[in-house]
Amino acid sequence: MYKIFASLFATMIISAALVPIIRKLAIKVGAIDKPNARRVNRKPMPTLGGLGIFIAFNFCNFVLLRAQFPTKQLMALFLAECIVIITGVIDDIFEIRPYQKLLGVVLAAAIVYYVAGVKMTSFSIPLIGLIHLKWMSMPITLLWIVAITNAVNLLDGLDGLATGVSIIALTTSAITGFFFLTVNTTFVPILMLTLVAALIGFLPYNFHPASIFLGDTGALFIGFMISVFSLYGLKNATFISIIIPIFILGVPITDTVYAILRRMVNKKPIFQADKHHLHHRLMQMGLTHRQTVLVIYGIAMIFSFISLLLPLSSLWGTIFLIIASLLGLELFVEAIGLVGAHRQPLLNFIKKLVVNSATREGLPGEKKNKKH
Repeated sequence: MYKIFASLFATMIISAALVPIIRKLAIKVGAIDKPNARRVNRKPMPTLGGLGIFIAFNFCNFVLLRAQFPTKQLMALFLAECIVIITGVIDDIFEIRPYQKLLGVVLAAAIVYYVAGVKMTSFSIPLIGLIHLKWMSMPITLLWIVAITNAVNLLDGLDGLATGVSIIALTTSAITGFFFLTVNTTFVPILMLTLVAALIGFLPYNFHPASIFLGDTGALFIGFMISVFSLYGLKNATFISIIIPIFILGVPITDTVYAILRRMVNKKPIFQADKHHLHHRLMQMGLTHRQTVLVIYGIAMIFSFISLLLPLSSLWGTIFLIIASLLGLELFVEAIGLVGAHRQPLLNFIKKLVVNSATREGLPGEKKNKKH
């Protein structure tokens, strides 16, 4: 145990030490994020920050903690990681098209599925029983990886936002992993904490005012690793094992789902970028850059806390938590206008109930006054 903690600390130091080197490299190769109409940064900012995280993460895996991990799994994951990192580096330098980035992630996901053998094979539904996915296993696994990777990538819009939320999500996943993963996959929480250590080393450089961005190199890599880690608990998925990672990743998933809904109801292309994401709306409401990031950190912690309660709850307790969380989330989303300022069905419904209730209570009083 001492060796693990010492290795995690070393990973954090290595990650922090690599950032100035990666920053100079990014400037030299032209990996610069320039300000434009849909970006928040007001000056050119070097990217490729994820490259340092990738190096520190794998140095720990292959050198410091090599004995903790199965060789086949580690090598297959490393190959997939390399494809994602290369895709991100190319995008940070040359700005490739969305479908080209998608191709890189799908290729990496295919390696995870066929080589590493990390996949979703069955699903258990309460009151129904076990459902074997069979030929659906591959498309569902790839869809999960692509969706989570893209969700984290979309979240990377403010200094330290994706980095901090990922630290919270991975730490929570590591805690739940010790309880949910099988004996043969207990190395996964250690991998999660190794990535957390690398992210912590990077965060001081990335928090507002940032001196370097994650870039697509980092955002794609982090999202990809989170999606793969979560799949270890979803091989023989149950209702709870599906819900827990969804709650842990509540912030990026919420932002992505409502971005799709927003573009659909406004008849815009789904992949068209806009400035109406969660962080954009909070800043448009008057919060500062740092305040917005800290508020979203708080939301991520609430999701994580709920995810920790789920394994301890009964079936009906779990259902109540899910319904209450969805209602609370919908009210919050409508209050900040994430889909649109005038798209508030639940708030409008509650207002009507309040008005109708007040009207009914007022009628007897009115009749009484008329008699006098």
